[in-house]
Amino acid sequence: MNRTDDRLLPVLLICAQAVVWPGAALVRGSVPSASDLLVAALVAGPVTAALALRRSRPVAALVLVAAACALGAGPLPTGAMAVLGTAGVALALFTVATERDTFTAVLCAVALAVWQLLQGITLHGLSDRDGLDLVLTALLYVTACGAGFVVRRTRRARQAAERLLKRAEAERHRLPAVERRRMERELHDVSAHHLTAVVVTAGAALGLRERRPELAEEALEFAVETGREVTRALGAVRAPAPSREELPSPEERLLDLVAGFRRLDQRVDCEIDPLPDGLVADAAFGIVREALTNVARYAPGARTTVLCRYGDTRTDVVVTSAAPPAGSVAHGADLGGGRGQGFLRSRAREAGGTLHTGPTAEGGWEVRAVLPGRTAGAVERAVPRTYRLAQVVAAVGLVLQPLLPALVIRTEDASSGSQVSAGMLFGLLAAAQAVALLWIRRAPRAAYGALLGLALLWPVAMTVGDYTGPVVLPPALSMLATCTAMAVAAASQGRGAVSICGSAAMGVPPLERSREWGSDKPPPARSDPRPQFPLSFVSIAAAAIHTTALTIAVLDRGTTFPIWAVVVVSAAGATLAVGAAHWGGALRARRDRAAQGTQNARLATWTEEAVRDAWAERRRIAAGLETTVLARTADMVTEAEAGRLDATADRAREALAAMRALLDAVRDGGTGPELRPQPTLQALDLLAQQSRATGRDVEIRLTARVPERLPTAVDLAAYHAAETVLAAAGEEPAVLELDAHDGTLTLTATGVPRAAHPVVRERLAARVAALGGTVTTGPSDTVGLRLPLAPVDEERER
Repeated sequence: MNRTDDRLLPVLLICAQAVVWPGAALVRGSVPSASDLLVAALVAGPVTAALALRRSRPVAALVLVAAACALGAGPLPTGAMAVLGTAGVALALFTVATERDTFTAVLCAVALAVWQLLQGITLHGLSDRDGLDLVLTALLYVTACGAGFVVRRTRRARQAAERLLKRAEAERHRLPAVERRRMERELHDVSAHHLTAVVVTAGAALGLRERRPELAEEALEFAVETGREVTRALGAVRAPAPSREELPSPEERLLDLVAGFRRLDQRVDCEIDPLPDGLVADAAFGIVREALTNVARYAPGARTTVLCRYGDTRTDVVVTSAAPPAGSVAHGADLGGGRGQGFLRSRAREAGGTLHTGPTAEGGWEVRAVLPGRTAGAVERAVPRTYRLAQVVAAVGLVLQPLLPALVIRTEDASSGSQVSAGMLFGLLAAAQAVALLWIRRAPRAAYGALLGLALLWPVAMTVGDYTGPVVLPPALSMLATCTAMAVAAASQGRGAVSICGSAAMGVPPLERSREWGSDKPPPARSDPRPQFPLSFVSIAAAAIHTTALTIAVLDRGTTFPIWAVVVVSAAGATLAVGAAHWGGALRARRDRAAQGTQNARLATWTEEAVRDAWAERRRIAAGLETTVLARTADMVTEAEAGRLDATADRAREALAAMRALLDAVRDGGTGPELRPQPTLQALDLLAQQSRATGRDVEIRLTARVPERLPTAVDLAAYHAAETVLAAAGEEPAVLELDAHDGTLTLTATGVPRAAHPVVRERLAARVAALGGTVTTGPSDTVGLRLPLAPVDEERER
């Protein structure tokens, strides 16, 4: 909501309050006094200003609005503060729930309700009033807080999705460069160790041929073995394993960095959690490296602590150095260019985090960065316990404020009877329904049973408490709790996350794969053996029970309408309320699915583009290997096997020169072809790397029975099927395993709950149908594909 809306709502509330009072009084012919109008204006001014600025200071705005309305309600007539005291306070409380944490919002709501109760006791004492106004006030505050929580959670989910998409887009541009650096590093290792060793060994054997002729034979054998090793190494460079690579992990890189500074006589202690490869790991490495470099430059010998904590919502990177030892000389203090702090902040900002630097109380220096965690959620600062304690103390002080004028409750208005008021009974029933709503996800069947059972007790409470207010109001309050539960169930069932009569499907462990899955049978939604009841059954039961409760309440009060009319109207009202709740939850679920589908489509598109760009880069470099380095290496092995040492040395030098020329071309980058080659199963490592970099835990396994070379159609179909399956993966760890047996390539994926969705199944079936393959769905979140290694056309020809 923008600032224009922030100013508009208070103005609308003031207009509504003016219509209620003094507008209604003027219509009845009663002219308010000048003093009343002055007091109303003095109250409305601060309330309007506080509500207009409520987003910047929500708690202060709530306190000011509540206090002003309470002070104004004393001297003014009844209803003079009705709108501002209810809707205004609810709006301020709603803003607290949206802008502040849950603890602060709940504390404000509880403190406000207790303060209002004590204020009423101070002004009017204890009486036998029904007390339904207190229940309605508490319901208003709970509704405001709940709506604020929903808005805040929705906003944070949207922001997390935007951060995830931004992270995925950044990784899309990063993956080709990472692949180019990987191949450059591997090629450099091959040239630096293998080919250089052959050239040096052959040159030494040629120089000592006259004095030590046996060295020639050893050099030839070494050239043959090294040439074959070069061929194997370059083959691994062209097609690395799709499982987690043997490259140094981010944790190992940080540990090596710390070890390097320790070798420079820097006292560095570290606690480093494993990090996934990606922008966050790169930013953490760059921040730690820059911070340690600054310590070595400006405070040599100072004890330094490196802390890296990787969590669900945030990654903390802290480098703290003590004061430099006495007598130490900072020889590198004049080597800095003054840009390090800016680079540190830009690294953290590009990764989606923040960074703060500054001196410590002990005379040292601290660099503290907060980066996104594994869920790309909002980065939040931890609230100190002292601040929480101060919040509680302030709330208790405000709550006890009404008791200061009257330390002893007046007894003249106290109740002399022993009958329990209807307000107390309504409060107990509302509290029980609130507890049932809290358990709606953990124990839905028990929660629904409690809600429907409590609905029948509201007419009883009306009779026992001698309730004389509107007869429809208590059953409507009871129906509100049931409709809330129905809306939550409809939204959860629409998202496929929760069954209304069982635990969350996401929490069910995947069962063992079976070869007996039927391709025509949809997977069961969950493995709970308990009986399941559809949501429609609960809806019908809720409508029937609330119809009964409303009918009993109306008939017990007495009415001139016939019984059948009361039943019909009650049934229509209950059915309409339950249906509206179900429709609202289903509409929310459809919107969530649409948003999630859009996000998944964008992630899949960017992942596909990143893998294709990186695959094109790999194929470009691999083409240079095949036409130059591998050819020269094969010639070297041939010459060595023929016993020609001079020619072996020449071919080795040519291979080394070709390797260096290829390294230069790799560093230059070059422009890829306009038509990028289609990825195959050899690009699965790139697919897994890109998926992990965007926050998804993906593991791909290839058994030794999968052939290195597959028919082109099978290779392409298998890769695209794997790509489709991983695009349907959620936040749970996903495992993709490929195996070959009896001329069939099998692809089994676990941890992909959306793979059984009809759209995903149709897409997978379209991928494999042309090759005679099949798609099978197993229990829970498992899917399997079978592809014949021999194309269908070849089998028909045979």
